[in-house]
Amino acid sequence: MRPVEFTSEDIIHAGQELLAAGRNITGFALRQKVGGGNPNRLKQVWDEYLASQIEAHAEPVAELPVEVAEEVAGVAKTLTDRIAALAVGLNDKAVKAAERRVAEIVRAAGEQKEQAERELADASQTVDDLEEQLDGLRSELEAAQVRLAGMTRENQALAVELAQIRERLSANEQSAKVAAEQYAAEMDKMNNALEAAQTRGGQAAEQLAVLKAQILAEKETHQEQRKASAKEITRQAELYTKAHTERDEALKEAATLRGRIQALEAMMAVKS
Repeated sequence: MRPVEFTSEDIIHAGQELLAAGRNITGFALRQKVGGGNPNRLKQVWDEYLASQIEAHAEPVAELPVEVAEEVAGVAKTLTDRIAALAVGLNDKAVKAAERRVAEIVRAAGEQKEQAERELADASQTVDDLEEQLDGLRSELEAAQVRLAGMTRENQALAVELAQIRERLSANEQSAKVAAEQYAAEMDKMNNALEAAQTRGGQAAEQLAVLKAQILAEKETHQEQRKASAKEITRQAELYTKAHTERDEALKEAATLRGRIQALEAMMAVKS
């Protein structure tokens, strides 16, 4: 980018303002007034302007004596040397101040770069950790889905088995009903036989006792079968309930894992 060029009119106007304010007119003062530029060039333009003004208003004057002219020349050279030395010193200070400022800016930029690199590394590590957690949760979700599928199949098998047990129980109850009816019929027969046996004597009584023992044995067997069927139904119902509970817990676990995965994906989207 080219430096800003200031016109001679701007420089002369700035010098006139400094002169009106009673300030020394130097290259740096002019630079501060116009807002930029090379101090040497600014001072040169001002000096040329002053020289032109002096030449325009110059009137013939008597020449100085040689001794005075030499003294004036010596004083002028001394002043010029001092002014030049002062300008060099000021320029050196300005350059060193600028160099210090540049060094501070470079150092600050380096620190900011290092801080940004550390933050980027932390962010990358965070993303890696989140991805690792996400992979773990996905694995857990897959395992939970596998367990849920197994529980569902087991639940279906238990439901089928329970239905079969209910069918067998219904058949057993029907058989028990038939057996009870047969038992009642046998009792009627036995009562009739008992009445007939009472007329025939002691041998009929013994036959009646045998029949009663057989009927009691059949009745006990039937009761044991009903108890066993009821116990088996209760066991299968408990298994069915347990399977339902495990399936519900697996569904909850899967829902929780999905929620955690969605939260991690949202965090990773923000990080990226």
